[in-house]
Amino acid sequence: MNHSVGNTGRVLWAALRALLVLTVVCGGLYPLAVTGIAQAAFPGKANGSEIKDASGKVVGSALIGQRYDLPLKGGEETLTPDLRWFQPRPSNGLGTNSVNTRYALILSGATNRSGDNADLIRWVKDAKAAVVKDNSTADYEVKPSDVPADAVTSSGSGLDPHISPAYAKLQAHRVAERNGLDVATVEKLVADHTEGRVLGFVGEPRVNVLELNVALRNLTGRS
Repeated sequence: MNHSVGNTGRVLWAALRALLVLTVVCGGLYPLAVTGIAQAAFPGKANGSEIKDASGKVVGSALIGQRYDLPLKGGEETLTPDLRWFQPRPSNGLGTNSVNTRYALILSGATNRSGDNADLIRWVKDAKAAVVKDNSTADYEVKPSDVPADAVTSSGSGLDPHISPAYAKLQAHRVAERNGLDVATVEKLVADHTEGRVLGFVGEPRVNVLELNVALRNLTGRS
């Protein structure tokens, strides 16, 4: 009996020592080491890829898309895009649930609808019509055939921060007109913020909408 109790005590003490050692190593030393290496080697990414404006204020993350809408007025329930700014991809995957109706960091997801789904077809047609209408100006007409796919479809996560260079250039005339800028100036802004393929061959060229709008804000001095 005493022998059994003694063995049990030794096993429990060994288990407790293992628990304490693993807690210190895995719960303390390892996270501190990883955090230290990340802060030293990749501070920007380790801190969430934050984007700051000219005043140094954090305005978002380079990894998360944002919408640019006008404030709701009395009685309004549907958000209207603020056409002074470059607009991101649609976020139907988020907008069709009851929890997250905007780019809030609660949920992410795609529409999960097939290519022949009636709702998806209607969304795409409505989005294309809106892109044509919103981006046509007095001296620049957008044709339906000019609208790229990313302008009318959401990404797999619904939070994609990027748009294609084609969609950014399509918006340049409207952004220039709304902000009293020369089109060439806005197109240069787009070109300066166009990222190439990773390693020269992975993925497609893209434009980060938040970074582009921060640059536009700095250019116009708009709040």
